[in-house]
Amino acid sequence: MMKKPVLGRMGSGLRTPKPHEHMLGPIQKISQPMRRFDPGEEVDYVIVGVGAAGGVLLQRLARAGFRVVGFDAGPFWDTERDWVSDEAGSYNLYWNDLRVTGGSDPLAFGANNSGKGVGGGTVHWAGFTPRFHPSDFRVYSEDGVGADWPISYEDVKPYYELMEREIPVSGPAYYPWGDPHGYPYGPHPLGGVGDALVKGCTKLGIGVVAGGPVAITAGSHGDRPHCIYRGFCIQGCKVGAKQSTLISHVPDAIRHGAEIRDRCMVSRILLGSDGLVTGVRYFDANGQEHEQRAKVVLVCGYSIETPRLLLNSACSGFEQGLANSSGLVGKFLMAQAGNVVLGRFADLVRMYKAPPAHALTEEFYETDPKRDFARGFAIQTVGPLPIAFAKQMMTAKGAWGWGLRQVMMDYNHWAAFGFLGEILPWEDNRVELADETDQYGLRVAKITFSLHDNDKKLVAFGVNKTMEVMRAAGAEEVVQEPRYAHLIGGARMGNDPRSSVVDSFGRTHDIPNLILCDGSIFPTQGSANPGLTIQALAARTADYLISEGEAVRSRHTQTIIRPPIRYHLSPASTAGRGVPRLRSLRPRPTIGAGGLAPGSKG
Repeated sequence: MMKKPVLGRMGSGLRTPKPHEHMLGPIQKISQPMRRFDPGEEVDYVIVGVGAAGGVLLQRLARAGFRVVGFDAGPFWDTERDWVSDEAGSYNLYWNDLRVTGGSDPLAFGANNSGKGVGGGTVHWAGFTPRFHPSDFRVYSEDGVGADWPISYEDVKPYYELMEREIPVSGPAYYPWGDPHGYPYGPHPLGGVGDALVKGCTKLGIGVVAGGPVAITAGSHGDRPHCIYRGFCIQGCKVGAKQSTLISHVPDAIRHGAEIRDRCMVSRILLGSDGLVTGVRYFDANGQEHEQRAKVVLVCGYSIETPRLLLNSACSGFEQGLANSSGLVGKFLMAQAGNVVLGRFADLVRMYKAPPAHALTEEFYETDPKRDFARGFAIQTVGPLPIAFAKQMMTAKGAWGWGLRQVMMDYNHWAAFGFLGEILPWEDNRVELADETDQYGLRVAKITFSLHDNDKKLVAFGVNKTMEVMRAAGAEEVVQEPRYAHLIGGARMGNDPRSSVVDSFGRTHDIPNLILCDGSIFPTQGSANPGLTIQALAARTADYLISEGEAVRSRHTQTIIRPPIRYHLSPASTAGRGVPRLRSLRPRPTIGAGGLAPGSKG
């Protein structure tokens, strides 16, 4: 019999956080004071944006012993003080600053595709963590569209395996698509929406997996409790079960001497007379302007703010934007088609009673020569809460007034699937600078986005297939809301400086000590959620930077082709945990007694 409750005695509730503690959940906290570098002191690395990539880089470089400062335009969230269990109250998690959007199929910005604050978009992502497929890295070679990456799936695979333990990822023991593999932590139980997806796919003979892969703990993990299945994942997980770099990597970075300057907007990257960057200029929380000197600058602002910063840093020699000799900074912006298909069922579904992300199919991921378009799509569970559901019903059904109230009273009978379709990279989809300025006097981003013929055919086919699955599951009424998800591109990687902005490790072709590391460097996007790949590439770039050392500031070409994987840099007790990986997963799972050591090929 337990004599003392884990989280405090009965009647006292959860204890009040102490003034010096930074709370990241009901039991996870940062107790020690954060290191503060002296004004004017040159550090080894400045990181602009402490999100998916920036959080991993901050942690890796600090643990390796470097002096590193991370800047974020938003707050360093204290989840117990700053977050509320309220859908409308999560507004401040998103990047809601002014952006100008246009084109024939303009993008919407805010809650769906960008975050503001330490942890960035991982604070409010749903947490789906599928890997990219091997074909995603050679789209042009295989399908004659898009572009090839300068790296292969095999270059990223060991980092997928590493991050799936660090996050950690819960998922099925056998995942059949792409490079078939299993997950180190067990799957989640299905909610009503997952039941519907599995039922619909099964009836149509479509392969489907349940319980993940998702960046949510199915059991307690270190000082993070298990998921409580209340469906608030994309409003910021106060429980601490869903991963964001805010809780998985930032605490370890602070413990190893990293500094985070939150509410600090980086306005310009500074270029020295020798052609190397020397640091950044930024506005602090009081609007005062400062400079921070650094040997290396890492930009991790994602697909809008990274190009915007480079363009706003134009200077002599780079009049069209820093590191923009190719003219491609801001170009080839991509977003995945993210239509939501909703179905009404006679029985109760209660789509809030599970993580939104817990079942999916990638059966239509690859190019099918029988179809009249290239590439493919995924179908995933989503779980809109009432406010989001109301917006979807207004769009999908034209519901308003009393009609909308009637639909809302029926909320618990609806299920929602997310169609996630690959839109190809097109040069005319781009980020530029608008004439309008923000609160700091900086020109804001102007985004132009239009769908091309292949994109329209893919979306039409994929949405119809998703609606077919919903009907097969037993839905009496099926409607859909057109939308987008997941920004990618704007500073693509490649081997040729004339047709790309950075090399395979994110190092800009023009300036050796200026590194970009976020979704902006992806040449293509697949139809997998990009969060896992962004974090995996960040760990790979960190290994590269550590191997290069001072040579990263040299104008010589890189000397490291494949850096060693530094398992010892993982946050404590994460790299080696989880169940052993199956040794062979092609073409069907082989159950055996042997496991794999870290870094072994599965």
